[in-house]
Amino acid sequence: MPACGECGLDLSAQDSGDGPAVLGIFVLGALTMIGAFLVEFRLEPPLWVHALLWPALLIPASILTMRFAKAALIALTWRQRRG
Repeated sequence: MPACGECGLDLSAQDSGDGPAVLGIFVLGALTMIGAFLVEFRLEPPLWVHALLWPALLIPASILTMRFAKAALIALTWRQRRG
């Protein structure tokens, strides 16, 4: 979408860079590893449970994190340029 549906801001020139990806890697990576360790050491499931569980949780979480992080970074950039 080239413009914001609410305010009409031209989004074609907005670039959030690698910030949202870095946020996703650090935050979701740490949470996933903590969760995987907890599941492994408390429940001791077979390996296939990990192979099904973590991608099913991590992929939607990554998409949501990237969307919100990108929107927040663009909003912060726009706010700093205006002020």
